[in-house]
Amino acid sequence: MLSKFNSKANGGKSKLDQVTEILSKLKADLEANTLSAKQRKQLLEELKVHGRSAENAEPIFTEDGIRTLSRYAFEGSSSQTSQEALRCIANALLLETKTRQILVDLGYAPNAAEKLKSDNIDDEFLAARILFLMTYETDLDYEKLVNEHQVAESINLTLTRHSKRYSKSARRLSQMHTNPMDLMALSETLKLLFNITHFYPDLSEHFSRSIPHIFKILVRRKIPSPPLQAPINYLVNALINLDLEDKKGHQDKFFGMNAVFPKFDAKCNAEHLISILDKAIVAYTEAELDNAISPVLTLIRRIYEIAPESVQKSMEWLLLPTDKERSQPLGKSDTLSARLLRLSTSAMTPSLRGSISAMMFELSGKDASKFVHNVGYGFASGFLLSNNIQMPENALEAHATANLEQNQGIPVNPITGQRLDMEEPDKTEPMTEEEKEREAERLFVLFERLKATGVVNVENPVEEAFRTGRIEELPDDHEE
Repeated sequence: MLSKFNSKANGGKSKLDQVTEILSKLKADLEANTLSAKQRKQLLEELKVHGRSAENAEPIFTEDGIRTLSRYAFEGSSSQTSQEALRCIANALLLETKTRQILVDLGYAPNAAEKLKSDNIDDEFLAARILFLMTYETDLDYEKLVNEHQVAESINLTLTRHSKRYSKSARRLSQMHTNPMDLMALSETLKLLFNITHFYPDLSEHFSRSIPHIFKILVRRKIPSPPLQAPINYLVNALINLDLEDKKGHQDKFFGMNAVFPKFDAKCNAEHLISILDKAIVAYTEAELDNAISPVLTLIRRIYEIAPESVQKSMEWLLLPTDKERSQPLGKSDTLSARLLRLSTSAMTPSLRGSISAMMFELSGKDASKFVHNVGYGFASGFLLSNNIQMPENALEAHATANLEQNQGIPVNPITGQRLDMEEPDKTEPMTEEEKEREAERLFVLFERLKATGVVNVENPVEEAFRTGRIEELPDDHEE
């Protein structure tokens, strides 16, 4: 056991010695310029391997180590040497958070922004990752990077280049992203865009030009299985904080007044997002869905809010229960709307429950009566009560009347949303008088509690039945 420990310790010391020696050689070469380009690249490759683990690689994560690497990354003339040094820096920033502020303090953030202007895919990947990592736990001024070093312009141009791969001619020639590095670079750029707009919302308007290009990639790229893997998830996230209404008028005019609803097919983007949602609900477990589809739901809700009426009607048709589903209680079929309704009451999706119900409420014009009509009182009541939304006294009657008209005179159960003529006949034994009395007492208590919340102001039906003489108190010697 002791010999194994010594071997491990010696191995750790050996790695530390090698890291120290490599950095010493690289630092000396910055002044003496004695190494060949091949030797520099080889030393940086060795350092990159050692730097994949922070253990016994401490010299890399010091100010001196980051300075040495930065000079090779940003001040050298060789692109290969620069990229190897950038990889070492990216690994360091990922493994040791303190190195992010070190890089900022050394003044190299603008150099990383300049690297992002390159149309080389490796430079894009490395510069975007370094800038992305510096959005965490640093005091880097991203407003200055946007205004003085054109970071937003660089991201917009980069996403424009990526989207050109998805033009009709490029698709015919199979030029869409196939190289893993291309997809990784796209993902890093999208992550950077999201973080900048999340932490600096005032800068969001600078990225409006990218909206049509992000949607272009999202819609024309085949939905993978499972659906929310890179870059689909990053494309969705990148759109969440952007000005989808284009209040500043910065978007590409080819796509019409608003790039979210392009003039060649106003509903294509909304329908594609709903298709992603549909496939995701089937592909992931309920526990996974709680976090996975939240951004998709958020984006769908944002789009619905600003959509023209024709697009809203299409979204309502795709997301709300149809009359065909009312042959059984709502939520029991295998449609998208039924699966959404089940998730809205699932114990495994605490974050999603409110978001799904809120979306259904918005799809119902934020009208409580229409909401009850669309999803049934059973699914609607919890959301309305928890959000202190007044339930109209005639909600159930209005729901039944509306469904009566839509189903050609066939009444509908207002609680479950199912057509009454399709309900299973009640095969239970009739209640005894004693059971009826107990049930009446239970309902009386429940309605009194409901009235006490102040959310619903209705007369207790049991109390009203007593008052009108429809219920009589039985004498103590009553027998069935």
